[in-house]
Amino acid sequence: MASPLFLSPEQAFSIREAFGTPVFVYDQKLLEAAARDALAFPNAFGLTVRFAMKALPTAAILQVFYRAGLHLDGSSGFEAERAMLAGIAPEHIQITAQELPPNLGELVGRGCLFNACSLRQLDVYGTMFPGAEVSLRINPGLGSGHSNRTNVGGPSSSFGIWHAYLEDARQLAQQHGVRITGMHTHIGSGADPEVWLHCAALALSAAAKLPEVTRLSLGGGFKPARMEDEIGADLAVIGARLQPAFEEFAREHRRELHLELEPGALLTANAGALLCSVTDLVDTGAGGYQFIKTDTGMTDILRPPLYGAQHPITLFPATPRDNNSIPYLVAGHCCESSDLLSPEPGNPEGLKPRALPRAEIGDILVIGGAGAYCSAMATKNYNSFPESPEVLLDTDGHPHLIRKRQTMAQMVQNEMLLP
Repeated sequence: MASPLFLSPEQAFSIREAFGTPVFVYDQKLLEAAARDALAFPNAFGLTVRFAMKALPTAAILQVFYRAGLHLDGSSGFEAERAMLAGIAPEHIQITAQELPPNLGELVGRGCLFNACSLRQLDVYGTMFPGAEVSLRINPGLGSGHSNRTNVGGPSSSFGIWHAYLEDARQLAQQHGVRITGMHTHIGSGADPEVWLHCAALALSAAAKLPEVTRLSLGGGFKPARMEDEIGADLAVIGARLQPAFEEFAREHRRELHLELEPGALLTANAGALLCSVTDLVDTGAGGYQFIKTDTGMTDILRPPLYGAQHPITLFPATPRDNNSIPYLVAGHCCESSDLLSPEPGNPEGLKPRALPRAEIGDILVIGGAGAYCSAMATKNYNSFPESPEVLLDTDGHPHLIRKRQTMAQMVQNEMLLP
């Protein structure tokens, strides 16, 4: 079940008055509660939880999680630098990147950990740091994302070193005198404990072939339930299912593996919402559709047009009126036919109207589940719309601006005019 909306109509209109729309709003109490749940994940021999900062890399959010006891996972060298600018200690940042950071030497020299995601990355790292320790990302041969666009394991995924090449990785590490003391896997978005157990078994099987591995990361991909009919990952249930497998590994191999996890969306999705305003109402006649037009869209939230992802949409009326519901398609503000907030589930080209109270211009729409992969993954500045501000509700419910709205000057500051 999805988390209930954390904003009241009064709060929403007050935030719009203070900061305008569109605006992202996050709830610190929910973020901290999610961190506590993650740190309580059942484990046999110790646990490190790294927030996958690609989900929501705003500095204040990183600080909330860091103060709560989480470490960070960066998906690029730039994310590692961004985390350090937010005050995160480099030794608490691990880089797991598709693109090898050009400044890898500097980042590792400052204390960042590195997770080699290909044989080439391992070779480069070994050349730069002979005799050092390293972690390997292994593709165990299975993924559980709901589509190829969210599946980051198995034969259709380029993420990690294919499990059949494990011996090649060992030989390459030996060539450089590098010690493989960490191993990492990541299978995609999922909530089924049995799938997690199967993938953990594959990861443990690979770890058994790497005798110096002392920490094993199962990555992230814990599915949050954004919609009422979705089933989200239950960390306590998944952890209880996995713990005996780690204990059995220790008995069989006389090695106790420290567990690492890298949740992202599960920590932030339902702790965030996107507020926007109704700017127009149009229809396409008898047999057509009725549309709500908004002042947001794929410049703030790309998941619906990209994946056909579903987000709860709540309408707060600006004036009193009847509660009769109308089936609306909710359209974004971009000059782009795919900029639609109400696609068919899993099919970004399909349409699925939402039953909402009769809308009027000036109403507020609250797009729920927007705390992960929305602000971070938006098509910023398409149609030259500015980057939206972000607001954090503190533990007393007071709003604080944690990212300003982008100005036109900031948008064009790197452009050069012809002489």
